[in-house]
Formats: sequence, structure tokens, C-alpha cells
Amino acid sequence: MEISILVLLLSFAILLAMNVPISISIGIATLLTMLFTIDAGPAVVTIAQRMASGINSFALLAIPFFILSGILMGRGGIAHRLIEFAKVLFGMLPGGLAFVNIISCTLFGAISGSAVAATSAIGGFMVPVMEKEGYDRAFSGAVTVTASTTGLLIPPSNILIVYSLASGGVSIAALFIAGYLPGILLMLGLMAVCGFYAKAKGYPVGERVGLRDAVKKTLDAIPSLLLIVIVIGGIIGGYVTATEASVIAVLYSLLLAVIFYREVSVREIPEILVKSVETTAIVMLLIGTSSAMSWILSYENIPQSISDGLIALSDNPVIILLIINVILLIVGIFMDMTPAVLIFTPIFLPVVTELGMSPLHFGIMMVLNLCIGLCTPPVGSVLFVGCGIAKTTIAQMVRPLLPMYVAMFTVLLLVTYVPAISEWLPRAFDLY
Repeated sequence: MEISILVLLLSFAILLAMNVPISISIGIATLLTMLFTIDAGPAVVTIAQRMASGINSFALLAIPFFILSGILMGRGGIAHRLIEFAKVLFGMLPGGLAFVNIISCTLFGAISGSAVAATSAIGGFMVPVMEKEGYDRAFSGAVTVTASTTGLLIPPSNILIVYSLASGGVSIAALFIAGYLPGILLMLGLMAVCGFYAKAKGYPVGERVGLRDAVKKTLDAIPSLLLIVIVIGGIIGGYVTATEASVIAVLYSLLLAVIFYREVSVREIPEILVKSVETTAIVMLLIGTSSAMSWILSYENIPQSISDGLIALSDNPVIILLIINVILLIVGIFMDMTPAVLIFTPIFLPVVTELGMSPLHFGIMMVLNLCIGLCTPPVGSVLFVGCGIAKTTIAQMVRPLLPMYVAMFTVLLLVTYVPAISEWLPRAFDLY
């Protein structure tokens, strides 16, 4: 077993260092590991079977539809309307534009289900506006990058669907509802940091929006916000499954973008469909190869060995959960969320369940933890997009990011050690 683990870790690390795409790196590393365990012919057949079975899930049908819905919403003029709505709520406060940025990223991230899309759509508008009003460009980019990750906790969230698959069937509806309070806590934590930062730097206070404009901007944003109500309301009410809700989300987004807002023309639809297919293919390849790697890890009894090792290390749940969080934070620095969830859920889930933590609680903790990795160097995809949008460097953005990392880690600890934050809402709706 030691040789197999060494082959897996070394080959995976070498391939990543060579800038091989992560899905290909996972697949090749898994195949090389299998060759040390079983013959070449059966190894190739096994990895193909595990990749096919990994994506052979009804729940995963929701992912391509939510991806398509997110692209439609991103092209449909939603970002500008959400920003104007956020200005109505918080634009008049000290550092109000930073609050507007955070609220807008949270709402858009929740609607689109993509942190990268939220960073591009909101940051592309807000960063120049904030700079014009006297805000530092690096600070504006840091706000956008960190706030965009909150939408991955607030449904509809593709990564929560992936966790449901990796965990062996935790209710998607329960996961969706469980993400609300942690997502809101994360948003409030970032707002607190921005409030202190804005006061220390003397950033300007925005003008109060008049009642007539406030009503108009709120009404403009309501159709976009209704997507969340329709999707989550349908799932909670038991009218639709998450997969069926994703189809409704596509239809609603299409009507909103093409007919109601008229921001997307019929000619653009083929291009949008191709983009959604490309994104779906990348996600599904990641899921397939990660499923194969999870199988070889299980075959080599690695999860059980790690579980026994952690339990032997300490019998204190506080210490073990802290160690798991630190490991996941390191993993998040170097690995994207989807493969990280698929690979490390089978490893750590047995450990936390033995400690009494529910799979639902662990899923929210894990996703929140990996959200931090999206905005940390060297591989943080959202961080790179944010640097491009803000036209700044990672080195310049790190300083304003540090207090935001502290806020995110503080919220992570609260979610880790206070189960009610994740479990209260699902239990209140009898979903868990």
C-alpha cells in the first residue's frame, strides 16, 4: 500500500507541476497507481468503468442546466440591476460601495452559481466605479474576489450537488438550505472588515437614493431575485427535485434575458449553448477522473488508514476538526473545488462521522473551507480573474486580502464548531 500511495502522490504532484490540466493529472495518476495493484488490461477497464459510473447519476443532470442558467443570467443584464438594488440598501453608509460590491457578488453568485462569473460580472462594473470614488484598486479587487465565493454556499450551488454525490447521497435540498446561514455569516464577516477598512482609510460615503429611484431599482431587481425563490421554494415545497428545478431555472433565465430584459438576442443563444457544453464537459471530466481516484483510494484502504491515524493522534474532536480544516485549506491552495470534494470527502467523512459530526454539517464546512482556496495563491481561479478585472497583481492584492482571510477563517471556525449554523434551517423545514 505504501508504494501505491507514493506513486499516486508523486505522479499527481509532478503532473501538476508540469501544468497538466488537473482532470488529466488525476486520471493519469490514478492509472499509474492501478498498474502497481492490478494488471494493465483490467486497470484500463476499471478506470473507464469508474469514470462512467462516477457521472452516471441523476442528480448530476442538474449541473449542466444550472451552468446554462448561470451563463444566461450573466449575459442578461442581471449584474447591473443587482448593483443598483444593493446601492439602495447600503450605498449611503461609510464605505458603502464596498458593501454594495459584497451584496452584489453574493446575490449574483447565488443566482449564477459561479464565483468566477460573479467576479467578472460584478467586478467589471464595480472596480472602476469604486476607483473613481477614491477606493484603492487592489482593495476593490480583494472585496470582489472574496465576496464572490459566498454564492457557492447559497443555492443553487453546483458544488453542493457534487458533495451530495461524493458523500453517498446527502439530501441536495437539505444542503441547499443548510448553506444559507453560513453564506450570510460569511457575507457579514466581509462587510465588517470592509467597514473598519473604509473608516480607517477615510473612504467616501455614497449619496442616499431617492424614494422614487429606490422603488424603481428594487422593482427592476425583483425578477432576477425571484429565480432563487422559484428554485428553492419548489425544492422545499416538494414540488420539484433539484434536477427538475434546474430545468425551470433555465426556462426562467431564458425568458428573463431574451424577452423581459432583452439583453440577449436569439442569435447569441447558440454561442451560449456551446459555452455551457464546454463548461459542463470540463466539470464532468473532473467528476469522472476524481471518482476513479476515489475508488483506488478506497481499494487501497487509504481512508480507513487516515481515519485510524487521526483518531490515534488525538481523541479530542476540536483538535481533529482543526487538523482536517488545516489540511483542506492547504489542499484548496493547490486544487480546484470539484476534485477536492470528490477525493477528500471519502477520506475525511468517516473520521468526522465517528466524532459525531453529521455528513450535512461536514459538507457545508468543507465547501466553506475550499471557498477560501479559490481566492488564495498560487492556484486560486477566482483570485486570478479578480486580478485581471482589477488590473493589478497578486502581490498588490494580498495586503487587503489578509484581513478578509481572517474574517473567512473566523466564520469557518464558527461553522465547524457550532453545528446549528448548518443544521438549524434544514431541520426547521424537516429536510434532515
